[in-house]
Amino acid sequence: MLAAVRRAYAWHRPLMTVSALMLVCVLVSLAGLFLDSRQILGAPAWAKPLKFSLSILIYAVTWAWLIAHLPRWQAAARGLGTVIAASLTVEQVLIVWAAASGTTSHFNVSSGLHAGVWAAMAAAITTLYLCTFATSFAVFFLRLRTPALTFAVRAGVVIALGGIGVAFLMTAPTSAQINTPTGIVGAHAVGVEDGGPGIPVLGWSTTGGDYRVAHFVGMHALQALPLFALLLEILTRRLPRLAAPIVHLWFVVIVAAGYAGGTALLTYQAALGQSVVHPSGAVLHLGWVLLLAGGLLAGAVGVGLSPPPAARFFGRLTWGRFRRPSAPAGSAGD
Repeated sequence: MLAAVRRAYAWHRPLMTVSALMLVCVLVSLAGLFLDSRQILGAPAWAKPLKFSLSILIYAVTWAWLIAHLPRWQAAARGLGTVIAASLTVEQVLIVWAAASGTTSHFNVSSGLHAGVWAAMAAAITTLYLCTFATSFAVFFLRLRTPALTFAVRAGVVIALGGIGVAFLMTAPTSAQINTPTGIVGAHAVGVEDGGPGIPVLGWSTTGGDYRVAHFVGMHALQALPLFALLLEILTRRLPRLAAPIVHLWFVVIVAAGYAGGTALLTYQAALGQSVVHPSGAVLHLGWVLLLAGGLLAGAVGVGLSPPPAARFFGRLTWGRFRRPSAPAGSAGD
């Protein structure tokens, strides 16, 4: 176990150090939930640090592993990964500080101190986004052991960039904030005030739109899609028709397209001021179209109706005629 931890830590030391710090933050936040009864915008004061700790932990570990296995531009990616680690640390330190102070961290410009904190957070997340964007190019040279897993990682990177980008939509002032300044500029919710009724634990608004839904879903495509590819590999081992690499690839392509469409639809739903738990109108219809189209395509692939020319195209795009993946330096035993 200790050897495995050492190997994991060697993937990218700054990012894995951030991951270790997030484990500490998880414990501190859990203690805060039990020992501190204060509420911030209707939610427990330590709920936000806990959510960010878990999200940053997953994000940092994922990128540490990816950077360690890049076949090209690894030195540049390692440098960018260090900047990402520093940005994540700044973000989390300020979130924890705000929770301990009993105030909001995001969008708060009610005083010089709070405006400075928000400016530092905005700079950190912008830096993180730009560094992640640059590092994502190197991921397209990474080939994993199957074409489906390779495509899942590449699609996950692209969708995750879109999901992170949704956060920038939250920073614009609402019309109410423009008409009646309150020291808050920006909001998670659309059409309602932040801090209203929300989904337990997650806090997403149940009465209006909420950009955090698309932000969360899109950001974690980089974990969800590869996990789907791995689960598909396990589930279809005893089904010869579904065990072929090209079939796995097609299933992952369909799910990735649906995931991207779903993220875009959740963003559109939030912009309309419509709660994620009460879809209606065009959002509801488009949601059904996505589900039915995905189901029909997956069914067609399952019975062997995937078009060979398109299959060959995705094979070349993803893996280059399904060649064996090159073993990245330092990947043995990881």
